[in-house]
Amino acid sequence: MRIAVFGANGPTGRRLTDQALAAGHEVVAVTRRAGSLAERPGLAVVVADATDPAAVAAAIGGTDAVLSALGARFSKETITTYSASAKAITGAMARHGVKRLLAVSSSIVDPGWRPTGAHFFNHVLDPLVNRRLGRTLHEDMRRMEAVIRQTDLDWTLVRPSGLFEHPAVTDFHTAETSADGVFTARADLAASMLRELEERRYIRTAMGVITTAVKPNIAKLIWNEGVKKK
Repeated sequence: MRIAVFGANGPTGRRLTDQALAAGHEVVAVTRRAGSLAERPGLAVVVADATDPAAVAAAIGGTDAVLSALGARFSKETITTYSASAKAITGAMARHGVKRLLAVSSSIVDPGWRPTGAHFFNHVLDPLVNRRLGRTLHEDMRRMEAVIRQTDLDWTLVRPSGLFEHPAVTDFHTAETSADGVFTARADLAASMLRELEERRYIRTAMGVITTAVKPNIAKLIWNEGVKKK
């Protein structure tokens, strides 16, 4: 299968690209940064802004599916990365007749998501980090989901929980709408998307994905995902 990966230079996008190539797919890696990805067999690198309709249309021509792993940093200002790219991507897909779309969102977008037994997370970390510091980011994720839901594409909204780095794919768990857990390894997020690309279990709905086999070091996670990225 020939797939386009948006956000291919990001931490999840790199995992997606590596795993897709290892599985025998052809990958069109779409990134804004020229020279950020080395070309290799099965990989075509396209430099494009994911919010530019013309550039997006040129990037996805001839592909069978689109996987979006685009991301943005927390900001007090209004964020439009997710919704603007969703409009450009879905419009280009309709133009080219590409039907299959998987887009990374977040469990936070599900208003009913509260991980079982995670008292500190539910009452301290989630209200402070996700609902306050990440408010504008998650508002735009909701706008992105609304854009995608209005299309007639075969879409899947992929909702991980708190993302962290782990070197290998583990025994992850998926569920409709959102999954009951606090953390998701990026390797597992990528693997869940590629599995769903083949199995098509969550067509036109949301797929929650969590990591069950390992947990991150909380202090290291906060440093890597919050402080270090600023």
